[in-house]
Amino acid sequence: MFYQAIVFLPLLGAIAAGLFSLRQQNSAAIAVSVSGVVISFVLSLFAFAHVAMGGNTEIVSVARWINSGTFEANWQLRFDTLTAVMLIVVTGVSSCVHIYSVGYMHHDKAIARFMAYLSLFTFAMLMLVTADNLVQLFFGWEGVGVASYLLIGFWYHKESAHTAAMKAFVVNRVGDFGFVLGILAIFTLTASVSFDAIFADTASYQNAVITFSGISLPALEVVSILLFIGAMGKSAQLGLHTWLPDAMEGPTPVSALIHAATMVTAGVFLVCRMSPVIEYAPVALDVITIVGASTAIFAATVGMTQFDIKRVIAYSTCSQLGYMFFAAGVSAYPAAMFHLTTHAFFKALLFLGAGSVIHALSDEQDLRNMGGIWRKVPVTYTMMWVGSLALAGFPFFAGFYSKDMILEAAYGAHTSVGMLAFWLGCAAALLTAFYSWRLLILAFHGQPRASAEVMSHVHESPNVMTLPLIPLALGAIFAGWAGYELFVGHDMAVFWGDSIFILPTHTAMEAAHHVPLWVKLLPIVLATSGVLGAYIAYVKMPHLPGKIASACGGFYDFLFNKWYFDELYDRIFVRPAVVFGGWLWRRGDKGTIDYFGPDGLSALVGRLSARLVHIQTGYVYHYAFAMMIGVVVLLSWYFSGFGR
Repeated sequence: MFYQAIVFLPLLGAIAAGLFSLRQQNSAAIAVSVSGVVISFVLSLFAFAHVAMGGNTEIVSVARWINSGTFEANWQLRFDTLTAVMLIVVTGVSSCVHIYSVGYMHHDKAIARFMAYLSLFTFAMLMLVTADNLVQLFFGWEGVGVASYLLIGFWYHKESAHTAAMKAFVVNRVGDFGFVLGILAIFTLTASVSFDAIFADTASYQNAVITFSGISLPALEVVSILLFIGAMGKSAQLGLHTWLPDAMEGPTPVSALIHAATMVTAGVFLVCRMSPVIEYAPVALDVITIVGASTAIFAATVGMTQFDIKRVIAYSTCSQLGYMFFAAGVSAYPAAMFHLTTHAFFKALLFLGAGSVIHALSDEQDLRNMGGIWRKVPVTYTMMWVGSLALAGFPFFAGFYSKDMILEAAYGAHTSVGMLAFWLGCAAALLTAFYSWRLLILAFHGQPRASAEVMSHVHESPNVMTLPLIPLALGAIFAGWAGYELFVGHDMAVFWGDSIFILPTHTAMEAAHHVPLWVKLLPIVLATSGVLGAYIAYVKMPHLPGKIASACGGFYDFLFNKWYFDELYDRIFVRPAVVFGGWLWRRGDKGTIDYFGPDGLSALVGRLSARLVHIQTGYVYHYAFAMMIGVVVLLSWYFSGFGR
């Protein structure tokens, strides 16, 4: 029951909070949802000690689930090192977000429903990371999607919120379609969806092919790319990233939960979990590296031009996820998981800190309407500094250890795609430091740009909102130093055990420890340069950014409009779909089904009724005549012999 409790306590909290919400019992809903997740976190610490530190993999059976012919998928919980790490990240950040939400959402009448959704989201993510087979993982995968839809569209009275929720849901379905095909391909290949069965026989399928439309393709390459397409959707990689910035329409705690430790990291977890398969697919690894590196630089360029404080941080998430993926692409899965862990702390810290700023400025999110508040919100200001230093990768902060390890692994891979990822990652590091300090300066420094009325109400957030920032800040400072040797040090093979598989010929992780000194120093130089650039542009020469934007003209517009991905998709997919749907509605639904179905039958009945009504004249002799005709017909029928 110990391991089951970790997973199911948030579910029980979600159910109880949902029931309490029906009676507007907000305090009870808050108590059960927060306590369920916090207890799950405490139990996860014990699980981490036993499983990850003790090297004990546990498989816990819950129930018999699907057994049909040769297909078998039972409900089992898998606790290995990979799962144990994710448990700490998910339950730890979720606990902080739950507590923070008590203060942030206190004015909302539907806070009980909100807390129920948060706990449901946490349960779905725990189901995902503890899955012992692909079908169970997909169950958690879709559960996360449903819960994110509910959370992003929580303020459904806002058109932008429910539009963003629908966008996230639809875009993720595109990736999920690839994931489903990947699961079907694996089952076709191995006759199993269980991880142990799949991983045990993967090497024997290196030369296997899948034939589609007369074309034979390497089976493991196809499987790996299909699974990666699923990961692209959840983790907002280039092409399937458009839902992520719009998800900012949800309450700020939702942004922290989705963008820090849960939904967006599911794709990274999937790739690392399936490393025994993906390692035998070199083309898929190159694709993962290129897409990840492209995402890192794309999101960094867009983040420089945004003015919504939450969108800037959202694009930084997208960029950091790109780092994690190109680390996995060069077979540096431990480095990807290391950055996933450290990123969860400082990104949740930044989002919750941004929420505190928004709360202080009466729900203002535009950086152009902020400034001059750092003395009034000292705790929030300090927390944002810590998060920004970790994000930029300054020495001795968590991001420094994990991000630098990824760049060193990309360089150490000594491949063309690895070098591409290294240089794009370095460029993204420079831009990350720039837009991080741009955010700090615009939000906290300079002359106040908010109205006098708003500035008169600026104050530090209550303790229930600031206290959860402290453990996140500690993680942002010490997680890199504390976890380095375990996650990516020379003893990492012992720590990760069988949960991550790397072919002996893929030596990027080992080579990362022996790269030239300039490779280690370059990210520090770039981060420092980015900070200095932001200081010069927004403190010493505040008119410079506007002049550069005007001089760049179309290029600035290109970045500000997010490379026009939304406009491109609107023209290629959305508008034709709307036109085609309208045609189907007019010709198919209304013109055929309704015309010959309900509408046609109702019209026929109406016409018959209109004709029959003329018989009802109201004259007695008409009715007597009709009765006489009826009697004649009955007698004729009887005497004719048909009635005998």
